[in-house]
Amino acid sequence: MATIEDVTSTGAAPSRPRSRRMRGGLVTIGTVTALLAAMGLTVLGLGAADNAVANYDASSWLWSATRSEVARVNGVTARVDTRMEVPGGRRHQMQVTQTDRLLILRDLNTGQVSSLDLATLQITATTPTAPGFGVSVALHENAAFVVDAVQGIVRQLDPRALTPVGEPIHYPPGITGGAFDGAGKLWIAVPREGTVSAVTAADLPESPGAAPAGGVSPKQVETYDVADPNHELVVSTLDDGVAVLDRTSASLVTVQAGQTKRANLSSSAPGSLPARTSGPQVPVTVTGERKVHVVRDGTDVRQFTVPGTGNRLTPAVAWAGRFYVADEDTGTVYSFGPDGQLVDTIKGNGRPGPMELEVRENHLFINPPNSATAQVVDDRNQVREVNKYANDVLGGDPPPAPLPEPPPKKPKVGKPGAPRNVTAAAGNASARVSWQAAAANGAEISKYVVAGGGQRHEVGANQRSVEITGLTNGETYTFEVHAVNAKGDGPARRSNPVVPTAAVPDPPASVTAEARGDGTVLVKWPAANGQGNTIATYAVTATSAGATAPAGESAKTELVIPAGALEYGTQYAFTVTAVSDKGAGSKASPVSNTVVPFTAPAAPTELRASTVADQPGTVAVQWTPAVENGRPVTKYLVDVAGKVSEVTDTRTTVGGLGNGQNVTVKVKAVNEAGPGPEASTTARTVAAPRVTVTGSSADITSVTVSFTVDAGGGKATCSAATAGKTVSGSCSSLRITGLSPSTAYTVTVTATNAAGRNTATRAQSTDPLYGTATCNNGSSGAEATYCNADRDGRNGNEIFSVPRQDDPKQVGWARPGSRLKAYCKKQGEEVYAYIYNHDKRSTWWVQVEYSGKNYIPWAWLNLDGGDNLNLLPTC
Repeated sequence: MATIEDVTSTGAAPSRPRSRRMRGGLVTIGTVTALLAAMGLTVLGLGAADNAVANYDASSWLWSATRSEVARVNGVTARVDTRMEVPGGRRHQMQVTQTDRLLILRDLNTGQVSSLDLATLQITATTPTAPGFGVSVALHENAAFVVDAVQGIVRQLDPRALTPVGEPIHYPPGITGGAFDGAGKLWIAVPREGTVSAVTAADLPESPGAAPAGGVSPKQVETYDVADPNHELVVSTLDDGVAVLDRTSASLVTVQAGQTKRANLSSSAPGSLPARTSGPQVPVTVTGERKVHVVRDGTDVRQFTVPGTGNRLTPAVAWAGRFYVADEDTGTVYSFGPDGQLVDTIKGNGRPGPMELEVRENHLFINPPNSATAQVVDDRNQVREVNKYANDVLGGDPPPAPLPEPPPKKPKVGKPGAPRNVTAAAGNASARVSWQAAAANGAEISKYVVAGGGQRHEVGANQRSVEITGLTNGETYTFEVHAVNAKGDGPARRSNPVVPTAAVPDPPASVTAEARGDGTVLVKWPAANGQGNTIATYAVTATSAGATAPAGESAKTELVIPAGALEYGTQYAFTVTAVSDKGAGSKASPVSNTVVPFTAPAAPTELRASTVADQPGTVAVQWTPAVENGRPVTKYLVDVAGKVSEVTDTRTTVGGLGNGQNVTVKVKAVNEAGPGPEASTTARTVAAPRVTVTGSSADITSVTVSFTVDAGGGKATCSAATAGKTVSGSCSSLRITGLSPSTAYTVTVTATNAAGRNTATRAQSTDPLYGTATCNNGSSGAEATYCNADRDGRNGNEIFSVPRQDDPKQVGWARPGSRLKAYCKKQGEEVYAYIYNHDKRSTWWVQVEYSGKNYIPWAWLNLDGGDNLNLLPTC
């Protein structure tokens, strides 16, 4: 079975969608929930799917925007074996995420997510999400992650039980990346911090749906500084590690085996990367210059030029010792050798359009989503064409594709609509006409025209109540009102007929208004004198600066104007007209007191909570001021993990939390009406660092330990200690010197930050120290005859079990030039010798490896590296 890989299809050049993705998308945590639901429905009957798809290794699903369908292409045969229509996706960009078992489609134009059950080859579910880039799904073997790049939330899912695995990992908003490397690590870049980190999946529980043992969650296992904060970052995962393109500084940083390397690129235009890079060479495509910079081993940079003109190049993809670059203006794919020489040109249909290049299942798949053909390149760089619309396959012989639907037309700017609810009330030789606003139809209304009774009145767009005088009592009048905008006069709407009369009621004597905290306004007045007639209703008119409009009618002596009907924070006063059962209306009442409608403030926006790196148990919170809704905000209530504080600023720091604690942060604004709705986000306090020793090495007198440190969101300092010696410095590698040869040491590595410290140990022995046995020369410098043969009595280079020349304790002798492993030194009998014509006299004896551990005079042994006896410990 081939390795499961991730493939993302956007239906457009990868470089452009990534650019848009980094600049934001309309997604929220609700989108993540919807995607989790879609993924859950994808894997119903996963056991059956295992068998159903086992024979489709080396296959990849390719998107066809023109037909709105996906086709499964066998990389070995370069043939389509299955086609399936995706409803409603014609001419849309589509994200395709797939493994051998799962296939998830996300329509970027509509936001709809569709899931395909590979056991039945049917779409099993669809769910809406916000359109655009921002949320993605990453799959690797039995691990599934949903990455919300906008919110900065990374969550693992158990595909067997449709349930989240452990707690999500939270980053600052606006992350990039979210793809697996070949070793199964999910890499995330955080432009706001200039860092990149790796996430590993938690082990799934033994039974689907069960909680992981010990509450295991996915872990952020590595974090590296790769750029200055707020630089624009692009990520490409490697076979084991990640490459991060810093588009702001034009440099590429590779992270492999805990080591970071930076290569500066000689480019003045932004570059791009493929989502995944295979092999040791990372190609960086600079479309504006039509150049590809190839970075090898993290530092060596070469470059070559792509033929042609224009700046619509896809990011170059490394495959089988070559580099493949697609030109979207011509539909051509160029193949370059390791030295940057053009070796092949793959002609497409010759039409411009998006191109997708993805390495999957040991093949390179080249897919133009708007074309009927694709190409497959095997590991010998042989290219074969694929007919994506083959009919002799499952799902073939579709009906002729309809013509593309024309894009929706922009609404025309036209004349306004008719006013609504035009009413008239008769007065003494007068009438009051009121109405509600007309539809503007794309052009702002400039005025209203009221006609009737032989009169024509033009009133402002905000004046929707007018009194018509000079009428004759007893006659019947009907009035017409129409709106005017830049396109002309809209249709008129008639009022009810009215008959002016002298028998009009008196207006209410006074009016009071009260703005209430729930956003409503209560208007009150005393009952009016009907002058012999019954008062049927009261009409309330609201007046603000430069505007008059009907506010409502009431049969009672009060009216509650609903929340939102009047603009919060705007001054209003009210008049009331009494209308009798005969339809006669009074003059307007005296104007009421002025009120300002208000309600609780809106939720704060742009709420951000972040780790305070140098303070334990502390998060920093800031937000944009809330909309006040008519009354000043007097304070904010900040709730962090149940700890509530009052703040008058738009930022605060909250301490006293646990170390490494994931907390929910809620903020409400408060004004005279009380607290408004809350904004919510999450944060994590700095955690004690975690140390992982990755290797060690040694020489005769030193030990070097390599390690990685997860700083827990803080700034870690590191040290290493053994045998009473301590060194500090780098948090990736430390060397302890001044040690003894042939000695086993345990090195303790300590990482410390504001939240505490953690240690890891490594056992490492120093290399042995050797010496060369040298025969005892006579004073004349001539070698004694017993140096090279056994003789009665003492021989040259004699070795004893004790540090003295005690014949019964002699264990043997070493020929001149013999190499002896030295362990330690010990005081003993003084021995005098001429060694290499140099006088050497000493009471030190050296314990060496000879028939076990025995002693030879230092006078007869020359130690490596300058014959420094101090390198040996005392026995």
